[in-house]
Amino acid sequence: MPATVQPPESVTWRVHLDRSMWIGGVRSLMLQALHPMAMWGVWQNSNFREDPFGRLQRTSDFVGLGTFGSPEEVEEAAYRVREIHRSLRILNHDTGKKERLDQPELLLWVHCAEVYSYLEVARRAGLPLTDAMADRYLYEQRTSATLVGLHAEDVPGSVAEMEAFFAEMRPKLRVTEEAAETVRFLMWPTMPENLRFLAPGKPGYFPFGALCYYSLPDWARQMYGALPEVPQPAVTAALRSFRLAMNSVPERVHDYAFAKNTRDMLERTRQRLAAEGYDVSRGLFGLRDPRRWPSRKELAPV
Repeated sequence: MPATVQPPESVTWRVHLDRSMWIGGVRSLMLQALHPMAMWGVWQNSNFREDPFGRLQRTSDFVGLGTFGSPEEVEEAAYRVREIHRSLRILNHDTGKKERLDQPELLLWVHCAEVYSYLEVARRAGLPLTDAMADRYLYEQRTSATLVGLHAEDVPGSVAEMEAFFAEMRPKLRVTEEAAETVRFLMWPTMPENLRFLAPGKPGYFPFGALCYYSLPDWARQMYGALPEVPQPAVTAALRSFRLAMNSVPERVHDYAFAKNTRDMLERTRQRLAAEGYDVSRGLFGLRDPRRWPSRKELAPV
């Protein structure tokens, strides 16, 4: 049965269309790295160090597909991800034993660190969301959690539930050598061979990486201690400036941050929504305006 996807009227679309997602995505990787087993899973089963930009792009492509793709496209991609996760193992350095990568605790940690990063960064950067809409977003994201093999009822579906989840998880978190190196790497990445021509502009990346780091929760930054602390109001101002600048980039230009197959998927989505009566003359980004929906639909209560 095809996966269920969220419509343009959902809070998911409001959050995931916002360009603050780029900060939220890197921030989520930094947060995820604090779980030793999750970090070892990435370290041992991916080419993150050799192709960091490729991994970031693939992550953003999967999130984009899960949000904007057709039910059939989403289910096909989710099936591939579940099969890959099912086949992978992690060497637990604490016990010396190999464990499954797709164990529920790890999948849940990765999911929560990701979606809560998107939500917190978007709100702090200036995306207008009420508390009820924030809860609605996390409730909607239970659907995305099922795509990787979790049960919706086991996933936090409100801000209060998410905060309780992180409070429960904090005693299990720590900064491993791999986590410390990952955070340093995300702030100052090694350029892969195909992007070495960008090396002269590499210093310009550091402010972005540092902003991702400073957007972490206080307790996470205290654990890492990677950079001197700065006033958090300045971080909020920087996040708002980043969001305004990125949201001014034309959609067709912004799409080139994604792989070609994802750009093709977004074009199919525009065509599909146009056939359903949505006004996509201003692209998917324009669908943040309810006047461009076929009818003035309202978000259903949770």
